[in-house]
Amino acid sequence: MSVADQYFKKEANELLTNGFNDEAYEVRPKWPDGTPAHTIKSFCAIRRYDLSKEFPALTLRTQAFKGVVRELLWMWQKKSNVVDELGKSASIWRAWERSDGTIGRTYGYQLGKKSKYSYGELDQVDNLIYLLKNKPMDRRMIVTMWCPEDLHDMALPPCVYESLWDVTDGKLNCTLIQRSGDVLAAAASGGWDTMEYAILVHMLAQVCGYEVGELVHIVHNLHIYDRHVDAVKEVMQNPEYPAPTLWLNPEVKDFYAFTEDDFRLDNYQSTKLTTKFEVAE
Repeated sequence: MSVADQYFKKEANELLTNGFNDEAYEVRPKWPDGTPAHTIKSFCAIRRYDLSKEFPALTLRTQAFKGVVRELLWMWQKKSNVVDELGKSASIWRAWERSDGTIGRTYGYQLGKKSKYSYGELDQVDNLIYLLKNKPMDRRMIVTMWCPEDLHDMALPPCVYESLWDVTDGKLNCTLIQRSGDVLAAAASGGWDTMEYAILVHMLAQVCGYEVGELVHIVHNLHIYDRHVDAVKEVMQNPEYPAPTLWLNPEVKDFYAFTEDDFRLDNYQSTKLTTKFEVAE
């Protein structure tokens, strides 16, 4: 049983048993039929994954590894907000696509914005790489996508909005902060968001000369939507498998040289979700 599976079962059980139901309150999300999408929520889930021991991929429910890689490269490498540039994974973002083909000034747009530093004008990704290579003891290695002045022009304010980076004893660590997360979908332990940043830690460690350390994932508001309860219960009953292994092409030493072919998830056993569920917007 993987660490990701353990967290999922613990968190889902806690939500179903002791979670706070917001049905008495006005909520923003709506189901496709226009009715309010209420949740059972908990305050602040914290998960710690030692990436040197295993890769955090949920086995209780199959995760779309290739889609995760595409989105990661789209945001962090291409720094794009153009939906069509996601290729085969573009459908994931169609719900937030605007008439100009973008999702507004969010995610990749924020990563690509340049700022002035004493050592030059860099965007957030290049600044992080510079600090990791040249000032590994810096306590200001922070990447944020939460920009108040641009919130009005974001089709979706970022859920995963900030990461803090640390180098200790030759290992690269990351604290990931997520304001809101659906336990059935992207914010599941070992789900889309966890996997995306675990891969990113591996990438940056490789190109900056470190070993991988810990990924700490903090989800401020972790929840189950009212129409997802049955699906979550199904996932909890699925068989558990050992964690898979991430393969990263060891020949790549430049962050911008990675392609989709340089990633592989080996020995991944999992169970597909059979219960269909709606997506609230």
